[in-house]
Amino acid sequence: MVNKKNYELGTAPSVIRELFAYGLEKAKEVGPENIYDYSLGNPSVPAPKKVNETIHQQVDTVEPIKLHGYSMAAGFDEARDAVAANLNERYDVHVTKDNLFFTCGAAPALTAVCSALRISHDTEIIAIAPFFPEYKVFVEGAGAKFKVVPPDRENFQVQIDELENLITDKTQAVIVNSPNNPSGVVYTEETILKIGELLHKKAAEYGHPIYIIADEPYRELVYGGVKVPFIPTLYDNTIVCYSWSKSLSLPGERIGYVLVPDTCEDSKEVYAAVAGAARKNGHVCPPTLIQRVIEYCVGEMPDLEAYEKNRELIYGSLTKMGYHCAKPDGAFYLFVEAPNGDANEFSERAKLNYNLLVVPGDGFGCSGWFRLSYCVDYDMIERSLPAFQKMIDSYK
Repeated sequence: MVNKKNYELGTAPSVIRELFAYGLEKAKEVGPENIYDYSLGNPSVPAPKKVNETIHQQVDTVEPIKLHGYSMAAGFDEARDAVAANLNERYDVHVTKDNLFFTCGAAPALTAVCSALRISHDTEIIAIAPFFPEYKVFVEGAGAKFKVVPPDRENFQVQIDELENLITDKTQAVIVNSPNNPSGVVYTEETILKIGELLHKKAAEYGHPIYIIADEPYRELVYGGVKVPFIPTLYDNTIVCYSWSKSLSLPGERIGYVLVPDTCEDSKEVYAAVAGAARKNGHVCPPTLIQRVIEYCVGEMPDLEAYEKNRELIYGSLTKMGYHCAKPDGAFYLFVEAPNGDANEFSERAKLNYNLLVVPGDGFGCSGWFRLSYCVDYDMIERSLPAFQKMIDSYK
């Protein structure tokens, strides 16, 4: 016998992975140049030069036992000191290494926080649609109830009244993801302030803090001078989950952190609970080599030229064809309304007729829309445009 819930998670299909696998198999038949794969959000921009130089430097100069041995559970002091100094310089937040708990990427950070904040069997954690589908897994896996704010299909900001309707005395946290996956939209400072005001009011009403869990793997991926509000400076009870997977193009190295600022209510208890949850989940002693790299490369920024060029081409071309798209100011995703209102049908037809792989938005909590990951070759976007044109023409 096995755990039924875990069995269901292990056998549940992933539309994104299924589309990616289809593309790989179909490419053997028609050639990879004839597959237009927008399924995965895998960074296509190389890591900054300094990252690779630092890896070589560490391998060449550090004793193997230190380079490949365990770190402390929360991470090396030197690496956490470097991250704290970087955050203080950029955002004036006055954090120290003791506010930072390193994790094996953003997913373990989120699972640890969800578990840390789950105080009873009816604890509620709220997400805002459209949202990263794994949030539901993280929240329910921690034993909490998962609730969803319906999407604002016009601006893809946040419907504050809908959020207010969902908050109860059991609500412990609201997950805020900006820049957003899948829409690419950046929540404005006005939006964040409204969320903060609402949570402050509800916390006073119910007599306990309601935290924002800020999921920020795309924080540095923004275009045109758009500002991404650093949420702890706008709402005290904010816990940040971060990853260098996107900013430094290091998804396979699995390195990120949880930031619990002193401004958070019960910050020391929350931090200890995060550490305990990571221990319980087996996510301890994050990778040593890449921690040492982060210590020296925390100030490096991604080269966004290729992503921005891709964004301009795909957004400009599709809107000109008549598609309705959410304007992406960050990340590397474009969220598009299906011309017939049925994103699953659009995705299936696009796949079978044109080898055009797009992800329906149902799993993101927003039916009728589909996601494109434009972290791909510019040439592939150009080759795919006739297929997009044929698809929208077929609905006219």
